[in-house]
Amino acid sequence: MRHVSWIIALVIGFSVGFFSRGALDGRGARPPAGAPMQRPARPVEDARAAYRVPVDDTPLRGSADALVTIVESSDFECPFCKRVGPTLKQLEEAYPGKLRFSFRHNPLPFHARALPAAIATEEARAQGGDAKFWAMHDKLFELAPALDDASIERAAQEVGLDVAKVKEAIASGKHKERIQRDQQLVQSVGAPATPSFFVNGRKIAGAQPLEAFRALVDEELKKAEALVQRGTPASQVYAKIMEGASPRPVFLPADPGQPAGAAPVAPSPAAPAPAALYRKVPLRPDDPARGPADAKLTVVLFSDFQCPFCGRVEPTLKQLEEAYPGQLRIVWKHQPLPMHSDAMPAALAAEAAREQGKFWQLHDKLFENQRALDAATVAGHAKAIGLDTRKFEQAVQSKKYESRIQEDMRLGSSVGANGTPTLFFNCRQVVGAQPLERMRAVADEELKKADALLKGAKPDARFYDRACDANVAAAPVPAAAQAPAPGPVQKVDVRPDDPVRGNPKAPVTIVLFSDFQCPFCARVGPTLDEVQRTYGDKVKVVWKHQPLPFHQQALPAAEAAEAAREQGKFWQMHDKLFASQRELSPDAFTRIAREIGLDSKKFQASVQSGKARARIQQDQQLAASVGAQGTPTMFVNGERVVGAVPFEQLKAVIDRQLAKR
Repeated sequence: MRHVSWIIALVIGFSVGFFSRGALDGRGARPPAGAPMQRPARPVEDARAAYRVPVDDTPLRGSADALVTIVESSDFECPFCKRVGPTLKQLEEAYPGKLRFSFRHNPLPFHARALPAAIATEEARAQGGDAKFWAMHDKLFELAPALDDASIERAAQEVGLDVAKVKEAIASGKHKERIQRDQQLVQSVGAPATPSFFVNGRKIAGAQPLEAFRALVDEELKKAEALVQRGTPASQVYAKIMEGASPRPVFLPADPGQPAGAAPVAPSPAAPAPAALYRKVPLRPDDPARGPADAKLTVVLFSDFQCPFCGRVEPTLKQLEEAYPGQLRIVWKHQPLPMHSDAMPAALAAEAAREQGKFWQLHDKLFENQRALDAATVAGHAKAIGLDTRKFEQAVQSKKYESRIQEDMRLGSSVGANGTPTLFFNCRQVVGAQPLERMRAVADEELKKADALLKGAKPDARFYDRACDANVAAAPVPAAAQAPAPGPVQKVDVRPDDPVRGNPKAPVTIVLFSDFQCPFCARVGPTLDEVQRTYGDKVKVVWKHQPLPFHQQALPAAEAAEAAREQGKFWQMHDKLFASQRELSPDAFTRIAREIGLDSKKFQASVQSGKARARIQQDQQLAASVGAQGTPTMFVNGERVVGAVPFEQLKAVIDRQLAKR
């Protein structure tokens, strides 16, 4: 019965958020009752904003040189998603060769057959690549709403799949992690409903008519053609657009002259090009490095061995080294992304090779064979480059260097290297696998500044720190650091026994709604650590549970954390859960409880009783009432901040709250 009530609470919370959104965006209406009700001004989303929706590792259809990429976020059981299918076909016919399509899953929790259907399409892709994915995609929408097991199996047979493997994938929940990652991404950019589309990053919601899509495609085609005329290769247009795109919803500034809730009378102007962003990136003495220690220009690379864009940037870095002989150093930092299942094992293998002085040799082998990162193949590479294989296997299997890799990941999150590859040229950030010309332009600018700093002297091994400090000190305040206009302040109730980190009497309270299995929640942790280092006793963080329904281990992890709270060790359990986020399971919870010194008998009794679920449900109901639908969501003295925002943006909100004291 507890489980049923938890599901009901989630569905009610989701429905409240979903239908409230519909009422506010003009698709729903309420009849007036007497005099018009005065409502506070609501934020209006900028229709011209481009959102960061990458297409790496997604099913693609269309030419790589297509100037417009349309990302579809959809649910196979959603009737509106089915309805828009013919419109997309018409659009594709109207712009031959100019459109490329990508798909991101968003199976909604109240569509019972949406997740099995999504798993079936991913299994189709695993068996036959993108072509089989799209064949299964079209067949399932053709059959919908008949998406029972028999219908899915018939569809799999008709498109030529191994039906037994499809059944096995659905039964085991295979591919669920990838589907959940898609959901997190689209929710983070403010697209929780289906269908939603991104046309070169610009959002269009719902099953809109063909004319609405054509108008947006025509606008984006003109902008893309202008980029090509200025020298961007057609195949790099989308990556170029993503470079300046926003990772979270963008709202227009409030206009005090407008009536409350009114839409803007004119579109907002195009945003100016972002200023260069500089962040101090500290190095270890034993970080893998290539090039002279006293180089004038150090490029720190946060990368992932399974990321296709990371593979793409490698030849560019080799060309840079050839173009600037003796002046350039490359330093590696690990940032294995959670959606890449082989990335962490590959990073552990690279660290085991570093231990034997052969990091770069294995690095090259891993990227040369990026599609084959299984343990046996990687062990073969280790043998081929002359490693002591027994020592190598021991280091990999014991996860000897996992904490070192996690240290890199925390550093990456704290400096804004949340995607891969992210590079820092003397601490100047460059995001993505940019073309050589773009990289050279940045290198030339930074080398010129280095020469000015040296004034004819030769650099030494400490020059990187000097160059970074000078860059950071001289850099303009990035746009991301400027907090948006404050929205309405929410009253977020806090219990006397809620987990608190920091000074209980701090003037600024950050209430954090979070989920132990959410990768973006793990990413916000280092930012909050930096907040507490910066502000000391002025800021406290209060934890609230918001386990999302599509994260299978999120609720059990929350219950484990509550069992630890009962014994006064919530934050120790919290830190261990996020450190072990890829391996959450009942066995992991038991192991962690033992590691942090809990009374194991009391811990198990608490978890098995399910007594914490009512408390967790209260947090979820509170989240729904204050608009914390996705995770992480923070309230800084009641002011909402959504997503794993960079430190500068959170700092701006905190400073604004402190100024009110």
